Amino acid sequence: MRLLKDNTVAVCIDIQEKLFPFINDNSQLTDNCIKIISGLKIIGVPVIVTEQYSKGLGTTIEPLKAALEEEYQPLEKMTFSCMKDDEFLKKIKRMDKKNVIVFGIEAHVCVLQTALDLREKGFIPILIEDCTSSRKLNDKSIAIERMRSEGVIISTLESILFEMLVVSGTDEFRAVSKIIK
Repeated sequence: MRLLKDNTVAVCIDIQEKLFPFINDNSQLTDNCIKIISGLKIIGVPVIVTEQYSKGLGTTIEPLKAALEEEYQPLEKMTFSCMKDDEFLKKIKRMDKKNVIVFGIEAHVCVLQTALDLREKGFIPILIEDCTSSRKLNDKSIAIERMRSEGVIISTLESILFEMLVVSGTDEFRAVSKIIK
């Protein structure tokens, strides 16, 4: 199966201020998430942003808000899985896209449950491994292993962006290449 941009949406899951300082390798995660968001915007793939209980965990971290610009319209949720939130479920169904790129925190809680529920509902979840983390590296590793065994596609930001670009030599390719470097 090839990932095509016209049938794809992305979900940035709960990368929030109060939990983020405790996330493993959070500096690299910030850089990678900015790259994936910027690349998706160039390619034309919409990004849905979720926030888990923002009163307690804060809002999305500032660097990602800046990268998202007008796409920063977060859906607040209380459920771990985005798919268990009525507003999210309505929004993703309205978008009528089969492929769902997922990334965020924490890999072993909200990201895992969202990916599994997406698969159960007939979507094709694609986890961006280098844009996903947890507080503990082992929790992330086990979650990725479980997602893979459940049929979630595991990829990286560079691989997925170039797959959706299809060809080199375009303005989009040049813009994405600058981001990746």
